[in-house]
Amino acid sequence: MTVDTIDRVAVLGAGSMGHGIAEVAAIGGYDVVVRDLEDELVEDGLEQIEWSLGKLAEKGRIDESADDVFARVEGTTDLEAAVEDADLVIEAVPERMSIKKDTFSEVDEYAPDHAILASNTSGLSITEMATATDRPEQVVGTHYFNPPIRMDLIEVVHGEETSEETIETMHEYADSVGKTAIDVKKDVHGFVVNNVLVPFMEEPAWMLEEGLTTIEEADAAMVYQRGYPMGPFELSDYSGIDIGYHFREDSRYEAPPPIERKVENDELGRKTGTGFYEYEDGEGTTYDFHDREGFDTLRVEARMINEAARLIGEGVATAEDVDLGIRLGGRFPIGVCRLADQIGLDVVLEKLRSLHEEYGEDRYEPADHLVELVEAGKTGEDAGLGFYDYHGQWPYQFLNVDLDDRGVLSIEFDRPERLNAFSEEMFAEVQRALEDAPVEDVSCVVFSGAGDQFSAGADITGFLTNAPTEIMDVEESIETVHEYPRPTIAKIDGFCLGGGLELSLACDLRIASERSTLGSPEIDLGLIPGGGGTQRLTRIVGETRAKELVFRGNHVSAERAADWGLLNRAVPGDEFEDVVGEFVDDIATGPKTALKVAKTVINEGQNASLEAGLAMESQGFGLLTTTDDVIEGVDAFRNDREPEFK
Repeated sequence: MTVDTIDRVAVLGAGSMGHGIAEVAAIGGYDVVVRDLEDELVEDGLEQIEWSLGKLAEKGRIDESADDVFARVEGTTDLEAAVEDADLVIEAVPERMSIKKDTFSEVDEYAPDHAILASNTSGLSITEMATATDRPEQVVGTHYFNPPIRMDLIEVVHGEETSEETIETMHEYADSVGKTAIDVKKDVHGFVVNNVLVPFMEEPAWMLEEGLTTIEEADAAMVYQRGYPMGPFELSDYSGIDIGYHFREDSRYEAPPPIERKVENDELGRKTGTGFYEYEDGEGTTYDFHDREGFDTLRVEARMINEAARLIGEGVATAEDVDLGIRLGGRFPIGVCRLADQIGLDVVLEKLRSLHEEYGEDRYEPADHLVELVEAGKTGEDAGLGFYDYHGQWPYQFLNVDLDDRGVLSIEFDRPERLNAFSEEMFAEVQRALEDAPVEDVSCVVFSGAGDQFSAGADITGFLTNAPTEIMDVEESIETVHEYPRPTIAKIDGFCLGGGLELSLACDLRIASERSTLGSPEIDLGLIPGGGGTQRLTRIVGETRAKELVFRGNHVSAERAADWGLLNRAVPGDEFEDVVGEFVDDIATGPKTALKVAKTVINEGQNASLEAGLAMESQGFGLLTTTDDVIEGVDAFRNDREPEFK
């Protein structure tokens, strides 16, 4: 079976996960039936889908009307009717093995022989579920993250008997509904993301029990020192303290006493009004920037890295999939394996051994794979080898980089989980991508954003973790774009804000879809643009309009931005790719030397007097008359043919 043979999807369970999974399938173009035990539950689920589709349509986030998508969804309480024509069945029933096995046993009886049976479990054994069916080779894990409509990740989990055909089909299906799948090659409890994520929440709780930290210190340090989107106690409250606790029921590690006490007292976080913070009678989280000192962040990160090493060493997942999973599923600012390579695997190993010697707990026992890497001298970026190989093609984490046979260097920002917001590492990767590409092979550079946004700005919380001197490196990266000796094009679709706008201002040409919005919202954070935004913006649109954008922090439409001269073109969405393609084709087939000289003269002439600028132009013109490209251009003109510049 292939994804091309999937037409009808049945989703069992109309709760928050079930109706979200069904909505994702419907948006992907599939006919969907949602089944639950009671009519009221089904109706509630369908209403949620209809409401959500309406909101997505209002924001231009779906290509069809909400009504057209919703027309592909139906509901029922009849299990046989739900699955009898289904090509793919996804269960999203309560997270208890007995319920899931009973469900799959019934589905196996009614579903067509070719149908794939998928479980949305967050950690239960796919292999055990498959024993309830006569088709274990067609049973697979597809762990969506909550809420499915917003979260990009699916963990595709192999059972012991799941066929490669089934795995391949589910990877293709994930892609067809706009999701990113990672491959969980072994059916281990908790799969990948939860095994790496839980230590982030649990280790600070052990430190709290030992009197080594406060709740506020731990949360502030991990957010304001290390750049995580939430602190560990804040995240526990947000996701539900009981969720992590019950995850540990089948784990080899015991839960920390502070978490046990919260569960025993039914203080489960936001959903009960109280957890590690007070939400009903209190103000919620109470930490701030000034609480960040004195917490041992390495102790927490070493445990996460150790879990990642264990998963990789046991063949559960690759370093790339571990990092992609924790970024998309945990919204971490950087993958844990890349983090380990930056810290140094030897430093991490030393920390774990010290903790193991002090406490004697199994959770600090260094993973065999981590030990093997260090003993082989693979200690991270500084050594050139760690979890990743830093020799040759750099292992980009936030970019997709491609140089085609026309010399077009495509650099796609690939951080859709943060709307392609720039971190310091992401800016550094842009600079590296430009410096590593052989400039003699490049005709032009095209910057774009993955997902449906160009870039929503800079990851401000992450930048607060850096010293001012490190933040200055951002302008160095943007200056590399500005000074690059080939034409650069910003292909803008969606948000182009803050740091994203500043990078686009450093480009030579800016083309945007009409749905795009541009702006400099830094003033709303008590900041000003820090990547050349005040200076380049003024030179492009003039002082008055630059001050309006910077002082007010407002977004402007692509149409207005084009009127102001901020964009070369603002074009309808259905013409966007063609217009960008025309620009790229013209430049890619043009004379590289003349384009380089033209860019240099225009850029440098702006900072010179008219007399000096004209002199530069004249010198450039004179030099170009001696090149082979001019001979080719003149000959092509005389013979009425297209030139073929070398």
